[in-house]
This record gives sequence, structure tokens and C-alpha cells, in this order.
Amino acid sequence: MRKLLNTLYVTTPDAYISKDGQNIVVSINQKEVFRVPSVNIESIVTFGYNGASPGLMKLCSENGISLTFLTPFGRFICRMQGPTQGNVLLRKSQYSLSDSIEWSLHLSSLIIAAKIQNYRNILRRLLRDYGTNTEVEDAIRIMESNKKLVLCASDSGQIMGYEGVASNAYFGVLPHLILQQKEDFPFTGRNRRPPKDAVNAMLSFAYSLISNDITAALETVGLDPYVGFLHKLRPGRPSLALDMMEEFRAYLGDRFVISLINKRQVSPNDFLFQGDNGVVLTDHGKKQFITAWQKRKKETIVHPYLNEKVEIGLLPHIQAMLLARYIRNDIDDYPVFLIK
Repeated sequence: MRKLLNTLYVTTPDAYISKDGQNIVVSINQKEVFRVPSVNIESIVTFGYNGASPGLMKLCSENGISLTFLTPFGRFICRMQGPTQGNVLLRKSQYSLSDSIEWSLHLSSLIIAAKIQNYRNILRRLLRDYGTNTEVEDAIRIMESNKKLVLCASDSGQIMGYEGVASNAYFGVLPHLILQQKEDFPFTGRNRRPPKDAVNAMLSFAYSLISNDITAALETVGLDPYVGFLHKLRPGRPSLALDMMEEFRAYLGDRFVISLINKRQVSPNDFLFQGDNGVVLTDHGKKQFITAWQKRKKETIVHPYLNEKVEIGLLPHIQAMLLARYIRNDIDDYPVFLIK
């Protein structure tokens, strides 16, 4: 099984990343503030515009370390990768299957049905722990019916339509999951670009981190993250990573954000409210978020398909590996990730 290494998150906008021998060095105003051996790192995510040295980029390329640049607010800028990994025949099969309407429809329906099922399971857990709630029960019924419709859909447009109805039902009752700090973290629905409240700011931030992890995982197993089966192909858009992210949004993103609020690991002071420009995490807020994120990735669960204990941070790699096996016809179907 693949070993989970660390992701280095550089959250200070003024930071510059370079190398010293086989060490990764972070400097601020030309003063070294952190260093770590590259052997302990599998990816670097930096929030800012100062960038990284060519030497550091070469070190990352030679050692299979992904390097991703985001804005200080978490928006994607670019990603650097070394030589393409994996069997070229696997990518050739992926490209061929992406042109198959029938194959793409089947995989897309599985992934979106899994997304809706995971939404449903989060809400059913709420009912199990805290008793009946009419609004939540109504939302679950909407999700169940739309999940069935997704599995019978005749085109991707229908799939996304049913997914939209289920998502609206889910986010409509998401405030019931917020058990602490309710007045400090109001939520009236999903919004982004820019997020208009602290909950949406954290959801968008979490989804960016998930997308980055999935993109790296797909490249590691030899798949092209830019050629998907549900999300339309656009230059620079990691369509396959966005496809795979759907089954992880509820478990890796939503549950994590709700947990931060309920455990009081974040407070309103961790956010910058910018009026029409939306809400973003402060530097302190990002550090709090990422510290908890890294800790969460090291926790273990029993994978529902492999029936083995795995670290949560390895889930994107495992699902990417299973998708590669499905594309190669090594397994009969793609085993989506479902939570209990």
C-alpha cells in the first residue's frame, strides 16, 4: 500500500520557496523560516505570488513532488508537474472511453449517485443521533428519488439536473448539522466566487484542497486528470479530478467543515468579511484549517471496497487506482466511495 507522506502548505503570501541540497526551504523577506527534507514531502501547495526557485522546481520534478500555486484566497493559479507517469496504454484507453457516450454515462451516473447517497447518509446519521426532523426527512426523500433518477438517466444533462435538485435539498437543511456557534455561522445556501459567508468560504477552500489531492493522485496512477467523463473538457480544467471529487465532497469536505464549527476550532475572527468581494479565511484561519486538515488525513477508516484500514489522506489515491483498474478492465465495475 502506498505510504502517506506530508503535504507542505505555505500559507504566508510573502513566502518564497527554494532548495538547499535535498531540502525544501521557505523564506520570508530573504530570511529562512522553515526547512524540511524533500524525502518527507509528496506535494507543496503555496498561497501567494512570490513563487518558487527554478532549483526547487527541478527538485520537485525529479522526486515526483507536485507543486501547486493558489492565490492567497485559495483560487487555483497553476500546477507544476514533472514527466508524465504511468503506462501510455492506460491513457490511450482513457481517451478512447471518454469519447464513448455509453461508457461515460455509466461512470457519471455511478459517481453522482454516490455523491447523493453520501449526502443522504450524513443526514441519516443526524437523525440517528438527534432524533426526528421533518425538514431533514423530506430532504432525504428528495435525495432518494433523485438518486434513482440519476441511475436511469439517458444523458449527462439529466444527471446534472437531478444532482442539482438533490444538492439543493441537502444544502437547504445543512444548517441543522451546525450544532454549535449557530449565530456566528449562518448558512442560507451554497454560493461561491466569491463565497458570501464563512461556511461557504470554508467549503470552497476544502474543495480546492480536495481537487488538488485528487489531481495528484490521478497523475500518480497514470491517468490524465484533464480528460473526464462528466465535466466538459476545457483548456486547463482538470475534468477527471472534478468528476472524482463528486464522491468525496460530503465526506472529505462538508463533514470536515461542519466538524470545525461544532468543535469550535474556528471562530468568526478567523474570517475577513470584504463586502461585495465575499468572505475569506484570514492567515490565522488558514493555518487553523490546514492544521486540522493534515491531522484528519492521518486518521484511518476501513475502506468500503477493499475492506482494509487506510489513512483518509490515501482515499484519493485508492479511488484513482480503482478507476485505473476499471479502465483497464481488471475489475467489472468502478467501486465508488460510500460512507456509512
